Amino acid sequence: MLAAGSIHVYGALRGRALAGIHGNTQAGIYCRELEAELLSVAGNYKRLEDIDSQLLGRPAEVHFAKEQLEIKPLG
Repeated sequence: MLAAGSIHVYGALRGRALAGIHGNTQAGIYCRELEAELLSVAGNYKRLEDIDSQLLGRPAEVHFAKEQLEIKPLG
């Protein structure tokens, strides 16, 4: 899934999600169930192996902050 802006998934996010593909650091990724193998905001990537296992399978939001991707529980 590719988007110039934010990505909203009202279910499970699987596979790859790349938001802000034209460098939009204000873009984000929002989902009800995080199961993605690759996440990216504005060209900054995080692989499944690098995601905290406590966030997997739960609602989450992904933003670019402090020069890195930040993944937080949603809700």
